[in-house]
Amino acid sequence: MADEETVGESSEGLQVELFHPDSDRKPGDTNIKGFGFDVHPVVFPLAAVIIVAFVAATIALGDQAAAIYSGIFDFINANFGWFYVLAVNVFIIALLFFAFSKYGKIRLGGVEAEYEFSSFAWMAMLFSAGMGIGLMFWSVAEPMWHLGTGGGNLFAVEGGTPQAAQAAMGVTFFHWGFHPWAIYGLVALGLGFFSFNRGLPLTFRSVFYPLLGDRIYGWPGHIIDLVTVFATLFGLGTSLGLGAQQIDAGLSIVAGTPTGITTQVVIIGVITAIATLSVAAGLQAGVKRLSTINVYIMFLFLAFILLVGPTLYLLDSVVQNVGFYLQNLLYMSFFTEAFVNGNVAGGYENWQHFWTVFYWGWWIAWSPFVGLFIARISKGRTVRQMVLGVLIIPTAFSFVWLSAFGGASIYVQQVLGGNIQTIVSEQGNAFAMFAMLDAFPLTAVTSVVGIVLITTFFVTSSDSGSLVIDHLTSGGKHDVPRTQRIFWAITEGVVAAVLLVGGGLSALQTASITTGLPFAAILLLMVYTVYLGLSREYEILQSEEFRERIGEMSQEGVDVTTEGGDIVTGVREGAESGD
Repeated sequence: MADEETVGESSEGLQVELFHPDSDRKPGDTNIKGFGFDVHPVVFPLAAVIIVAFVAATIALGDQAAAIYSGIFDFINANFGWFYVLAVNVFIIALLFFAFSKYGKIRLGGVEAEYEFSSFAWMAMLFSAGMGIGLMFWSVAEPMWHLGTGGGNLFAVEGGTPQAAQAAMGVTFFHWGFHPWAIYGLVALGLGFFSFNRGLPLTFRSVFYPLLGDRIYGWPGHIIDLVTVFATLFGLGTSLGLGAQQIDAGLSIVAGTPTGITTQVVIIGVITAIATLSVAAGLQAGVKRLSTINVYIMFLFLAFILLVGPTLYLLDSVVQNVGFYLQNLLYMSFFTEAFVNGNVAGGYENWQHFWTVFYWGWWIAWSPFVGLFIARISKGRTVRQMVLGVLIIPTAFSFVWLSAFGGASIYVQQVLGGNIQTIVSEQGNAFAMFAMLDAFPLTAVTSVVGIVLITTFFVTSSDSGSLVIDHLTSGGKHDVPRTQRIFWAITEGVVAAVLLVGGGLSALQTASITTGLPFAAILLLMVYTVYLGLSREYEILQSEEFRERIGEMSQEGVDVTTEGGDIVTGVREGAESGD
């Protein structure tokens, strides 16, 4: 044990000595402490004031709020759709470059970082935080919409046909495939690298250290973190609103409860209370445990649909859908509706604005939340391991899930003569999954399982969001007081409930996509700063100074060897085998 401590102390000293910036500043060194809080003196109060003002304005405007939010939503989508499309493609190209270049061997946390979580726990948490509620909500509803339009403007085929079914699944895969996870992975890489490898605060301001230096601790950094807080809060609020709507729909079917805003607000209140208890339990006991439970329930739910539904049809669709998606990926990725008019594709003008552009804005708004959370749980993994894990594993599972639930709904609609499309059109997207489950055995049981799964995703999303906002408003400290985590868990629920009352789901969507626009510009600049950071890290790893320091450690009796520019010791080998 003494040898392991010696190795750890030596390697940590090496990381600080050679890789950390020459600065006197420490995460949270100017924080205000008291009453169970440990907060940044500028970011926390400004964020609180602006959030309260926004919520108050929504309440004061009443019915006008919905119209204002709708106008802002339309303006951003119509004028900046091309920017979203271009930006997200830059993100995915940059992330692949970082993973497969010489920088892929660089380890998050430094040369001797250890895994904090097993691979299974890591995958469960990144998936649960990433898009669990969204998949539950849209896996049936979205294919139903695209089936009716023949893929909107992306694929000009007649709605309701077999070709429309294929187009519907291709478009749905596109919106839930590599692109959103590339956004998350890029943000996670930047935050994890500059926090763990450079010892900087675990906030977005740190990503810009190569350009700003110690000015990240001044107003430029404050503004960056404030935008991040709002993007996180409103991106999360959109998902909480979707989850509340779907739980509302499920309860009305299972228990006959009345549907509407009032019920949804009550649902948000109850689940926020549950999330608060989970937040108080901490990352290991709360989020990790619930995320693992989520994954097990999802696998059981997925297995049920595959076995009870049209099994061969669904398995065939998984393979064909993946092929169709890969075949059309480049075309879909750069599509901007430039040549679409009222006489093309059935007259679905601005189709992309309400689907792809909204999704990209939503994912970008979610990226500080999901990206920071993934960074927080990815210490010890190499750049390549993290990127490939984030891109491939949840994407592959999403494809199987979408093919099973989306394919089952298409089968019910086209082969069994079901009315899922009608239900979605008349009652709303929240009823889509339950309408599909009604066509298969054990409807009451599966509907309850669906409600439970949405609820647990609701809780883990709130947990993760609270953890992220805590980091942002505490000056980037890795550990924050329990009282502070509880405060933000409650705040998230209150904001989501008030915006739902004030402007409905459109208010939440508008807040999300509006904060996503400036954040997209921040992420584009972040691509360059991450490149600068990784280049400097690689340069040091290959330097004579690094090799000399390794030689000194060996002479001091520490068993250290180098492999591919990384330190390999008994501690590292133990961490790998233990995983």
